[in-house]
Amino acid sequence: MTEQTHEDFYDDNDPYDPSVGEMELEDRASLRRVAGLSTELEDITEVEYRQLRLERVVLVGVWTEGTAQQSEASLAELARLAETAGSEVLEGIVQRRQKPDPATYIGSGKVRELRDIVVATGADTVICDGELSPGQLRQLEEKVKVKVIDRTALILDIFAQHARSKEGKAQVELAQLQYLVPRLRGWGSALSRQAGGRAGGANGGVGLRGPGETKLETDRRRISKRVAKLRREIAAMDTIRETKRGKRVANEVPSVAIVGYTNAGKSSLLNALTGAGVLVEDALFATLDPTTRRAQTADGRTFTLTDTVGFVRHLPHQLVDAFRSTLEEAADADLLVHVVDGSDPAPEDQVNAVREVLAEITRSRKEPLPPELLVINKADAADDVTLARLRHALPGSVQISARTGSGVADLAEVLAERLPRAETVLDALVPYSRGELVSRAHAEGEVLEEEHVADGTRLKVRVRADLAASLRAFETNASAL
Repeated sequence: MTEQTHEDFYDDNDPYDPSVGEMELEDRASLRRVAGLSTELEDITEVEYRQLRLERVVLVGVWTEGTAQQSEASLAELARLAETAGSEVLEGIVQRRQKPDPATYIGSGKVRELRDIVVATGADTVICDGELSPGQLRQLEEKVKVKVIDRTALILDIFAQHARSKEGKAQVELAQLQYLVPRLRGWGSALSRQAGGRAGGANGGVGLRGPGETKLETDRRRISKRVAKLRREIAAMDTIRETKRGKRVANEVPSVAIVGYTNAGKSSLLNALTGAGVLVEDALFATLDPTTRRAQTADGRTFTLTDTVGFVRHLPHQLVDAFRSTLEEAADADLLVHVVDGSDPAPEDQVNAVREVLAEITRSRKEPLPPELLVINKADAADDVTLARLRHALPGSVQISARTGSGVADLAEVLAERLPRAETVLDALVPYSRGELVSRAHAEGEVLEEEHVADGTRLKVRVRADLAASLRAFETNASAL
């Protein structure tokens, strides 16, 4: 199926021609009402619609390490994740423990208190700030009497909502299935385990065998087949990406990968540097599909910029595994532009979280990470004291505001300095009949000196190896220039 662009929907003569990102943002926020289907209300406002559709949730966290501020910041981030997924946060509680309770995550006494909070607030979902085991999920739901999910399931749900490309959807589905396999339910009062003879004991035996084991095994087998199919599809997509990447490597086009915490402003920075027009939204994980755009330095050198998926504290390992091929593209770049939200209360924690995920990817590759350039974004929303502290804590960083454009020009200069340069410098007298070589020298290399004479164009250029080989036939002594 061919991909439609915004030109298919908008007239070129229209004074307002929105970008692809603007249209995607509008599509997410739009509400369409079909007349004549309502059986209760004659009209429904957006506020009423949100009240009807939003889940009412209570957040639960366990503070095992770090400071109280870090624990509260983690729960505040969980609240933003819940709101991004389409929930209304009613209450948030944190319990201080050495480690989560292995049975109910927060202990039996706190579970009763949680149940009272759920009843008092009218909540229909409990979200825990951690990854729960299957047993913890089951026991919490039995005692709290409402749906219980964990941080991992919440992030997976957000990824499923925001994935747009075929590859992104396949990666998210793979992560969801990997998370689901150990949490398949079907035992208990609804479906009994298969048992027979002496193994059945008092509650089992001949005539009392239930379909539980068969149902679970069938589900596991179907999921295993689907996982295998998804892995094959993603591997085929990896081949396409490797082919494109191979062309860039063969042409020695430098690549820059933009990485960073979710909602730090990576897409905004890509738009500011290249005018890509990708979706920009003040929400966590607003864009998942990587976007690559071509850009040029001030001296005419071409390079690529790739906007990657955002990171978060305790990023589910299922997502890291499913998105490994996408994240490895960042690890293969010539330069990492690490975007940090300067207005965040704890930007250093964001930096550490991103570096942990990148280290996990490179650990299996046994290759070092590319050089890193730290970019402090949203400088317009941070106070001077915070910016001064970040300059001291993150030496060598560049402070910008992608929204206002402040500091973007300085960042472009730093990028040009950090990008790898072609190593071959030569002098050549190119005849006018080979003007295509002069054009390539300007487009693909760095022209240091240029002079037009009777016999042709004298050049002193810094170019890559393949172009240097073409210019060798016209090479002259440097003293002749």
